[in-house]
Amino acid sequence: MNDVLPVNPPVAPMLAKLARSLPVGDDLLYEPKWDGFRCVVFRDGPDISLESRNERPLTRYFPELVDALRRELPERCVVDGEVVIVGPNGLDFDALLQRVHPAESRINKLAQETPASFVAFDLLSDGDADLRETPFGDRRRRLVDLLGSGQPPLYVTPATTDPEQAQDWFSRFEGAGLDGVVAKSAGLLYLEDKRAMVKVKHDRTADCVVGGYREHKAGGVGSLLLGLFDAEGFLHRVGVCSSFAAARRAELLDELAPLLLPDDQPHPWLADPADRGDGAPSDPKNRWSQGRDTSWTPLAPSRVCEVAYDHLQGDRFRHATQFRRWRLDRDPSSCTYGQLDTPVPYELAEIFGIG
Repeated sequence: MNDVLPVNPPVAPMLAKLARSLPVGDDLLYEPKWDGFRCVVFRDGPDISLESRNERPLTRYFPELVDALRRELPERCVVDGEVVIVGPNGLDFDALLQRVHPAESRINKLAQETPASFVAFDLLSDGDADLRETPFGDRRRRLVDLLGSGQPPLYVTPATTDPEQAQDWFSRFEGAGLDGVVAKSAGLLYLEDKRAMVKVKHDRTADCVVGGYREHKAGGVGSLLLGLFDAEGFLHRVGVCSSFAAARRAELLDELAPLLLPDDQPHPWLADPADRGDGAPSDPKNRWSQGRDTSWTPLAPSRVCEVAYDHLQGDRFRHATQFRRWRLDRDPSSCTYGQLDTPVPYELAEIFGIG
């Protein structure tokens, strides 16, 4: 793409800082927090370029979006938003990860089977106008004027100035795969790579079995591998617990040493190649993280820890969890899916304003 737009790649998107309660103010606008790939779209005539939050190219992974954006967007513009895939139970982040694939034939096949959508929530430029110094309230109105409610698979995110409606979104839309609410000041300029917005995410706790760990590159335990039992008694991988301080990483290595399994002792995540734990050779890798060591150390599944989590996607935690405490009073067999707060999915059509 030629550098003829008023805003050209790379653009580091504006970010949000975390809050545990919904902020209230006369000048705040609220939006659902989408769970997909953050994406800045650049259009200059027939040329369309999709760039990720980390300024990596996304264009080749979503060919069905390129055609749609060329059809629906103004001739020259830059739009900030989110690439999402809608599955039968809500937003499907795993389906997005499958798109990051080197084979064009595979990408084209998935584009037909699990087509993506783009949800726009900010306008950085329109024609020859650079709007990054324009207040967000004005950028939002201009975005709606340009795109209206959008035509599938292009949508404009819902927004409200009513904190009660935002709180309703926070609780009611979670089952559809959204993991919170974003609040923005109407006077906010577009500040690249700055945490100038506020995101409010769900915060819950669960008691999980520790089935193994990964070492940190600087030594000690980098992350705990977590499991929960299903109704048939199988221990499923559900995610990781990470972000330990250096001193704590070393302490954990000593604390977990008695749980190390001998090579000849079975582990439920190594019993069958289809059920291997995170980091086993059969697991799919994030192709943007090539070279990262994903080896892990199995542990006897006899220790329970309480973790904080924000969002459950399917049968796994969507993001890394935070360690709260050991639960030496809990029997591992009691750590089941039944303890989790899983809201009933709502039709995404309500959020998209269609159907």
